[in-house]
Order: sequence, then structure tokens, then C-alpha cells
Amino acid sequence: MANITKKVSWSSRADESGATAEGTRLLNGSEPRRLIQFSEGRSLFQIGRLSTVDLEEEMMSEEQESLRGRPKEIPHNEKLLSLKYESLDYDNIENQLFLEEERRMGYMNFRCLEISRWVVCGLIGFLTGLIACVIDIVVEQLAGIKYQVVKKLQEPGWVVASLNGLKLKELLPSHSMVRQIQTHCSETVDPPIAAGSGIPQIKCYLNGVKIPRVVRLKTLLVKVFGVICSVVGGLAVGKEGPMIHSGAVVAAGVSQGRSTSLKRDFNYIFEYFRRDTEKRDFVSAGAAAGVSAAFGAPIGGVLFSLEEGASFWNQMLTWRIFFASMISTFTLNFFLSIYHNKPGDLSNPGLINFGRFENNSQSVAYNLYEIPFFIAMGAIGGLLGALFNILNYWLTIFRIRYVHRPCLQVMEAMLVAAVTATVAFTMIYFSNDCQPLSSEHAEEYPLQLFCADGEYNSMATAFFNTPEKSVRSLFHNQPRTYNPLTLGLFTLTYFLLACWTYGLAVSAGVFIPSLLIGAAWGRLCGILLASSGSMWADPGKYALIGAAAQLGGIVRMTLSLTVIMVEATGNVTYGLPIMLVLMTAKIVGDYFVEGLYDIHIKLQSVPFLHWEAPGTSHWLTAREVMSSPVTCLNKIEKVGTIVDTLSNTSTNHNGFPVVVQVTGGDEPAKLCGLILRSQLIVLLKHKVFVELARSRLTQRKLQLKDFRDAYPRFPPIQSIHVSQDERECMMDLTEFMNPTPYTVPQETSLPRVFKLFRALGLRHLVVVDEENRDSKVVGLVTRKDLARYHLGKHGLEELQLAQT
Repeated sequence: MANITKKVSWSSRADESGATAEGTRLLNGSEPRRLIQFSEGRSLFQIGRLSTVDLEEEMMSEEQESLRGRPKEIPHNEKLLSLKYESLDYDNIENQLFLEEERRMGYMNFRCLEISRWVVCGLIGFLTGLIACVIDIVVEQLAGIKYQVVKKLQEPGWVVASLNGLKLKELLPSHSMVRQIQTHCSETVDPPIAAGSGIPQIKCYLNGVKIPRVVRLKTLLVKVFGVICSVVGGLAVGKEGPMIHSGAVVAAGVSQGRSTSLKRDFNYIFEYFRRDTEKRDFVSAGAAAGVSAAFGAPIGGVLFSLEEGASFWNQMLTWRIFFASMISTFTLNFFLSIYHNKPGDLSNPGLINFGRFENNSQSVAYNLYEIPFFIAMGAIGGLLGALFNILNYWLTIFRIRYVHRPCLQVMEAMLVAAVTATVAFTMIYFSNDCQPLSSEHAEEYPLQLFCADGEYNSMATAFFNTPEKSVRSLFHNQPRTYNPLTLGLFTLTYFLLACWTYGLAVSAGVFIPSLLIGAAWGRLCGILLASSGSMWADPGKYALIGAAAQLGGIVRMTLSLTVIMVEATGNVTYGLPIMLVLMTAKIVGDYFVEGLYDIHIKLQSVPFLHWEAPGTSHWLTAREVMSSPVTCLNKIEKVGTIVDTLSNTSTNHNGFPVVVQVTGGDEPAKLCGLILRSQLIVLLKHKVFVELARSRLTQRKLQLKDFRDAYPRFPPIQSIHVSQDERECMMDLTEFMNPTPYTVPQETSLPRVFKLFRALGLRHLVVVDEENRDSKVVGLVTRKDLARYHLGKHGLEELQLAQT
């Protein structure tokens, strides 16, 4: 197999001779010269129109070197997509083996399977809630220890040194573990799979893209340990985002009944669920359980999975996901109540507790004339979110190009930790915002530092409290608790620090930093309105609106985020203002740049499919989108031909139409089925050859269990040994192929093809020359074929110009 490496390369980049670099091959052999033409005169902020990722393939032999000049399969490739991402086989393969197994199962077997699904979802919710509880307790204990250490070292000469020492002490273990799993599991140029929040990767998985190593046990262990160290280390990060990734990993592991990392197989427990169809459904439940554990929002978790997943959910699946979310919230509540010596007091629904916004005062309730102020704050959140995403985009480009080595990534993480501590100390030193210490304030770790006795430093408290507690204090502290200058400086510095921190090779999320930034400038808006004589302008209320606006401006989530915020605040009265704010932030932010997660997905060149096809794509048909020519296999095919087809490094096909030749005529072969690469590899491994079956008196018939045992890590074709005599044998694909693949005529419009992929979770769509399925196969549409055409704003106009 060719060694695929990835680097950032601008489309207009040329070598010294003025031509594009020789040997740099784009996906499916498209011409780099055309991309140079497209990149001239563009706005750099239109992420959808940038060709930022190039694929460089190191050839391993002279034979592979000669493949560079092979014929181009798709000459209209405008998007650069990574070859390492493949689609999930969500569609059931209804071959003879599958149908025979389904027929043998009685009514009770199906009922037991349904009960097993509910049991698995319950286990997912329980384990996810337990992991969230462990993270919360450990973070709280370590934060208390750090607070006591800093409190003893409050002399000016020791504070900054102690801050830097504590941050580096907590950060380095996190970064070391993240880099360790990266070194052992993937190329050094790729971003560590355990770094960041993991939400972009889970979004891609729910979208139908198989992300390497995203749901492994090693990833979960590093994610949990890393997020604890990152949060306690004082970086501008949160622990709520990684919970979504953690829940997804738990779901993927529990549902399979075995662990490939631990090399343990628990016999036949949940063996039926070892396929992409079931695994992806359970990962949806795990992601929802993670949202529920993070924010105490079970309904928001369900809507998150629904918003990021596919539209082919059924009612029972939705109920199972909701069940997992409720179990996760209950588990976290129960164990935290025991930890706080209040057994049975279920008052901690999630890792972050906003506190309840009660309508028992006129200042907390909002009025109709405040809605324009809320919408204006939503616009501000959209602008600040767009600025955040643009800055983070260029930082990510810089990291991919120059900070891709492990040693450089460690140095960057240390630099960020040191700068964060130094900036915090500088802000505290020059701040004179000293507040009287009383029982009315919600700070858990107040620091006196440079204030008089009986007072605490608001700036120090904002930096030293955990981000969750800082958000809560901004929501619920009494008016005049914070100085406007303190809030303004804190917003500016934390905004820049959070932007720099997101993307480091450490486990961290962006949810809480976004909420904290928005709560700070939102409370500032409330203070300014109140100072103008507006008695109804409660700072805590406007802190909530600002938090929603900032988070919506960065991540661009609407439906699920609205429900999450409503559930987290415990007050449905704010549902309408939050919805209007999030919609405004998304509209304003989308005018400049995409959401943060979408940007990182594009930078990784993932073939991500949005909900709808581009609005003006009806003039495109399946003939212009499909890959052609297509490698087809005969119904009874020669083993040598199959081995050569799978070993051909010039193609990356994972599905092959199966055709049958019409005897006694010159008509082309007719389509009779579709078979996957993974199926062919299992058949070759077990040597399911016609001649061997005839020569043996008894032979064990291949079953679906043999395919499930190989799932999900099917062996590469290079590991399958086939002798020269076996190459001359024949293989009958009739029993194993999918006899009813989805087909469309070549004149089908692109929006219709797009809807079939998104609604049915397809991986391959066969294109025929006529409407009936017995026609000649003329092409094959895959996810990557469709992803090329979703170019973003004005992308279709450029495509039409290129074709003319």
C-alpha cells in the first residue's frame, strides 16, 4: 500500500519553473493546473473555496511509480479529498447469507435482539455518566490543591513562577500521552486523534465517514487523562466537549462485545451488532449520552445526534438514544450526590451547572422591548465568532505547515501554558478590582492577592476558578460584582488565549471557553445598559444571552444548542431569546466564514456531506458526477483477477458491481449485484473457491459470523497468500454479493442522487445507461464524488466556468 502523507499546499503554489510540483497527485488524478486558475482573485475568508490540503504519495516501487501517468478517472475534480477516509457500510447487504440468517431467527430472537439494544444503550449511558463523574471529581480535587498552593505563594516574586510551574506540570502529562498514542497509531504529520474536543471527528462519523482510530479504547484513555490535565493546568479549555467523543468511544466498544486494543473477545456477546449499521446507531446514542452528561440536557443530546447524524432514524432508535441520555444524566447525578455527602439529592444534572434562572424578580424576567437588544447581541456574537474562526483557521494552517513534529508541538503547548500564566498574572497585578468577600458571592476559590483583608481580586478569581464556576458566577453574582474594565480586559485576553489554545495537541473543548467569553462581554453589556438608567437590565440575564451568542457564533449549532441552553438553565422562558440569538449569530457568522467544526473538517479533507445538495445544482446529472470507467467483476470470476483487482494500487475502489454476460449475443454485461472489498478479502482468506468445494466431501459453509469476526479491521490484501495454482481457480460470488443494489439512470439530477445518499446512508450508487437495473453499468457514484461538488459559496459558478 502506498504511504499517504498530507501537507498544506496552496493551489497557486508552483515550483521554480513555474509549473506545479511534479509528482504531486490529486485524488483520482485530477489536474493541479486547473486549481491554480481557480485560486486567483479569491477572498481568502471563503473557506469552501480554498484548496488547502494536498496529497503527496510516496511510491514504493518502480511499478507504482509508473502509475502516476494513468488515465484520469474524473477530470472535473475541484476538491482535494484525503484518500484515508472511507465511508461506512450503513446499508445492509441483503445477500443470501443474510436472508438465510434472518429466516432462521424466530420472533423471540428478534425480541431478544431488541432487548439487547436497550441493554447496550443503558450500559452506554451508565459508563458515560461514570466517566463524567470521575473527570469532574478529579478536576475539582486537583483544582483545590492548586488553589491552596497558589494561596500560600501569594508574594509577588513567587506567583508568576508558581503559575507557570503548575501549568506546565499539569499540561505536559496530557500532551505526552496524546503524542504517544499519535506516534504509535498514525503518521506524525496528522493531528493526534485524541487531541481537541473530538466533536468534528464524531460529526464525520455520524455523517457516515469512517475516521481512523476515532473510537478506540486507547483514544478514550488518553482523552480522559488529557482533558483532566488540560483543565487543571489552567488553559482556556473546557471538559464538556470531549465528553461527546468519550461517549461515542464507549458506545462503539460496548456494542461490539470485544476490545481489539485489549485483544479480548467476550464470546458471543452482542455479536450480531458487529457491523456498521448497528455500530453507528450506538455511536449516536453515545454522543447523545456525552452531551447529556456534560450539560445535563438529555433532550439536547438527542437533538445533537439527530442534527449531526442522518435523516433515516426510526422511532425506536430515537427512544433508545433518549434512554441512554437519561441514564447518563441519572448516573452522574447519583454518584455526585454521594460525593457531596447528599445521597439522593439529584441537583447536579451535568458537568456544568448554570444554576436556575428563576422568574421571581422583575429584573430576571425579560420584556418584549428587550428582544431587539438580544438580537443585536446575537449579531455581535456572530461577528466575534467569525473572527475567532478566522484566526483559528490561520493558526491551524500555520500548525499544519510548520508545527507538525512532536517536539515542536510540545514546545508550542509549553509556550501557550507559559503565556497564559504570564498574561493572567499581569492582568491580576494591574487590576484594582477588589470586591468585599461575603456569602452572597458564588466564587469557590476567591484569591486576595493584591487586595486588602476581607476582599478578593475579581480578575484573579475569574482566572483561577474552573471555567464552569466562572461562567456560573458571571450568571448569578449580584450587580456591581465585576468592574466593567475587568470584564473588558478579561474578554479580550481570554478570547485570544482560547483561540490560540484550540488546536493544540492536547485534549480540550471549546464549549466552555466560548460560554465564558460570551458571558463576560454579555455581562458587560448588561452593566452598560444598567448604568444608563435601565432598571430592567440585569447583568446576569445579559451574561446568559452573550454566552449563547458567542457559542453560537463559533460552532453554528441551532436546534440542539437552543435546547441544551434551555435545559441547562432550567428555565424555558428564555427559549425564544436564545433561539433568536443563535439564529442571528449563525446568519451573521455564516456570511463571513463557516463554523469552527466545519473548518477543521475541511482542513482534514474529509468527504463530509451536508443535509442538502447545492441549491443551484439541478443542471448537474449523475453522468457528470460518477466515477468512470468502473471495475466490474463477473458473477463467477477468476481468483487471479480478483487478487489483481484488489492489489491494484492505482485504484482505491471498495465496491465492485457484479455483472453477468449474456450468452448468445453481443449485448453488454448486465448488472446482477454489488460486492465489497472487505467481503472479497474474507472470501480469499477462507479460500471459497469452486474447485475446492467440488473436491472436498465435506466443507464448512461460510457464515456471516466469519465476516463479523474480521470486522472492523479487515486484513489487507497483501496479507492474503494465494498460490499460483489457486489463482487459476474460480470464485462464485452469487451467495455473497448484494443482489439488489441501488441504481439510478445516468440522467438523474444531482440533488436526487444526493438525497438518496443522505436518506439511505449509501456508500455506492450504481449508474446505468437506462432506467431498468439490467442495463449496462456506466459509472459508480460514491461519497467523494458528491463531496467534490459541495464547494461552498459561489463554488458551483466556478465549476460551471471550468467545464465551459
